[in-house]
Parts: sequence; structure tokens; C-alpha cells
Amino acid sequence: MWLSSNSLEGDLVVLEPLSLSHCEELRDAVSDGAGWRLWYASVPAPQDMQGYIENAIKGLENGEVAFVVKTKRDGKVVGTTRFYDVKEQHRRASIGYTWYSDSVKRTGVNTECKYLLISYLFETAGALSLEFKTHVFNQASRTAIERLGAKLDGILRSHQIMPDGSLRDTAIYSILSHEWPAVKNNLRAKLEKY
Repeated sequence: MWLSSNSLEGDLVVLEPLSLSHCEELRDAVSDGAGWRLWYASVPAPQDMQGYIENAIKGLENGEVAFVVKTKRDGKVVGTTRFYDVKEQHRRASIGYTWYSDSVKRTGVNTECKYLLISYLFETAGALSLEFKTHVFNQASRTAIERLGAKLDGILRSHQIMPDGSLRDTAIYSILSHEWPAVKNNLRAKLEKY
């Protein structure tokens, strides 16, 4: 397997491999907010958490790695994130399926999670590029991705059929390996605030 499922640890968060043992804590985390009610987001409802976790774990068969996000301060589970659409032969992967409890939004949690994931991809796994994909209407996600330093590659129109039957236009962003040093400096500067 190209990408390891080892924990990643920063000053604010620890990313641990996702398991079914996290189900209750993740139900509590997703209940701190109502992200699952956003029609354009892929946030599980509390009652759907077990299936969400089982699906994420099944992704291991395709080289995907899912993490639970815990705050280092108190060990509280506050969300999930993962490497998916992993293409080892092309040394690329996507980062996504990321959601957090409302209580940690606009803190350093997302910035440090992305810093840890991107550092691992480029510095340890030797990736050439990474992608972020989001619904074209998910402006909060798009703004967060752009704040990281990712560049918009384009929009795939009618890319996916949503659970409600609507068609999703997907905004695709990327960071290339030669861009990582500048993006890294940007993320470090942001993390100094926390």
C-alpha cells in the first residue's frame, strides 16, 4: 500500500485511522452542527454514521486511508478526513470527505489537518500532485481550499448524481509538488496564530 494508515500528529490535532470504535464519538461530533442537512455536502447524518465508517474502511481495498480527527487538548473527536481516489502509479491522491464539528470551525483544526496530510503526501509518500474536489455550490469548502493555496483546475459539469437526483458540478483544485514549499510556508504562517 502506497499510503500508510499511521497516525499523524501536530500541535493541535491527531489524525488516527478511522475505525468502527469511533462511531459514537463521530455521532456526537456531527451532532455539533447540522452539516448533513446541506444538500451539496457529503456529511453523514448521525443515524448514518456506521454505514459512513464502513464505507470509508472499505476504501482501504483501493489504497484509501480515512482518519478520525481528535483535538490534542482534550482528545475529543471532532470530525473526519481521508485520502481517496488514490493513484499510486501516478503518485497522486485526493484529500476530502472532510467535515468538522461546528465548535472547531474557524480554529486551526482544518489548517493543521491539511498541513499534516499534505506534508505526508509530498514529503513522505513522494506525491507529484494532490486534488481537492467539491460541489460547485459549496462556497465554504471552495474558500477553505483556496485559502490553503490550491489552484482551481476547472469544473466538471454534470459530474455526479447526488442522492436527491440533482446533478453535481464538481470544482477540482490541485497542489503540485513544486508548489508545496510556498504552500507549506503559507500554512505555517496561518498556524502561528494558533
